Amino acid sequence: MATTLTSKGQVTIPKRIRDAMKLVPGASVEFSVNPAGEVVLQPARPAGRARKPTRDRFDAVRGRADVPWRTDALMKLLRADD
Repeated sequence: MATTLTSKGQVTIPKRIRDAMKLVPGASVEFSVNPAGEVVLQPARPAGRARKPTRDRFDAVRGRADVPWRTDALMKLLRADD
């Protein structure tokens, strides 16, 4: 399967290969050349310790609020004319 090299030195990895390697947009890949002179593409290995995936910032605080206000009472306070 052939692809074309752009003027910037980029190529598109064919979908069949991306699917087989389970590559998604933003995935890191490594290129190497084996002793036979063939280019080998493989998913990048994490450097050092793998970073723990961060939770969504809203998931991190969901359910932790300690506010005694009811919504209707808070809205009344915020909308009160002074």
